This record gives sequence, structure tokens and C-alpha cells, in this order.
Amino acid sequence: MAVTGAILVLFLVGHMVGNLKTFAGPEAFNGYALWLREVGYPLVPKRGLLTLVEVVLVAAVVLHIWSAVALYRRAAAARPVRYATRRRSQAGGYVVHIMRWGGVTIALFVVYHLLDLTFGVANPAGGAATPYTRMIEGFSRWYVTLFYAVAVIMVGLHLRHGLWSAFQTLGLARGRQGLRVFAALLSAVLVLGFLSVPFAIMIGVVK
Repeated sequence: MAVTGAILVLFLVGHMVGNLKTFAGPEAFNGYALWLREVGYPLVPKRGLLTLVEVVLVAAVVLHIWSAVALYRRAAAARPVRYATRRRSQAGGYVVHIMRWGGVTIALFVVYHLLDLTFGVANPAGGAATPYTRMIEGFSRWYVTLFYAVAVIMVGLHLRHGLWSAFQTLGLARGRQGLRVFAALLSAVLVLGFLSVPFAIMIGVVK
């Protein structure tokens, strides 16, 4: 689970950096989108490496979910009898809800996000428009930006807990406070980075 999580974190960092190219204007962003499709050409077919990355990401997501379900079942099997008290740890309940419903929210958003910005079927500009135009038109709708914000915040909370769990799994007990701070900071940077583009579009900074 730590390995698949690391793959997804690396993707998030790269995706955020790519999104920030929106601030550089349509030429820079469209050029970046074209580079993603043609990187490695002619050694590999156009979109070849991008397709490979997409396959790896899908596999990582599936394995990540499978690992999470397996760990949950293992934990449930190890404690078949409920505790006598009904009082649950507030922190534990918070984590369970974030990881469970956060994962559902993220999954639903990813599907819509692909339909909107990648394929253009849910985008006002349509699939034939440039990536920059689809980005502007997509986030010009307040409800899309709101949905995006909720999903990104869920990603941040999911990531913060996931990073700390990974550190524990790897046995990195020393420097506990520093690792907690690192997990929180990385999550915050990703959330702010991802949210900066849609909100800049909403207020007219990026047009």
C-alpha cells in the first residue's frame, strides 16, 4: 500500500506543477499538454509514454483500494468482538470517515474530471477545444469549482493521514513530530497548488 501510495503522491506533485502552467498563459499550458502526448516520439508512438503512465496509475489506484480493503478486513478479523463501551475515539472516527468517504468523493470526482477536462464531453467548450480553453471554461462554472475544491481538500486530508501511516509502516518512528509536520506541509502545498488555478479563473485573474 505504501508503494502504490508513493506512486500516486508523485503523480499528484507532477500534476500540480503541470496545472500551475496555466498561470503562464495558453501557449505555455497548451505546449505542456502537447509535450505530454508527444514525449518520447518518434522512439515511441505519440501518446505512448502517456498511455503507459495512465496504465500504471490505474493499476496503482486499483491495488491501493484493494490493499485498503484487505487491511480493513484484517483489522476487523483481529477484533471480532466489540468493546463493551460504545464510545469511540473521536480521532479514530474522524480518520475512518475521511479515508472512507474521502476515497468515494475522490473517485467520483476523478471520473467527472476526466469527462470534463480530458475528454471534453462534460465541458462547455467541447473536446475539440484546446486544453487551456477547456480549463478556463470548466472552472468558470462555480459548482464545478466547488466540487473540485471539496475533492482536493479530501485528497489533502487523505494524503496527510496516508503519509503518516506509510511512515509508521516503514518503521520510521524517530523524528515523529517532524514527519507529522512534513505530511501536513506536503498535503497543504498540494491542496493550495491545485486550488490556486480554479479560484484564479473564478475571480478573473486567469482568463
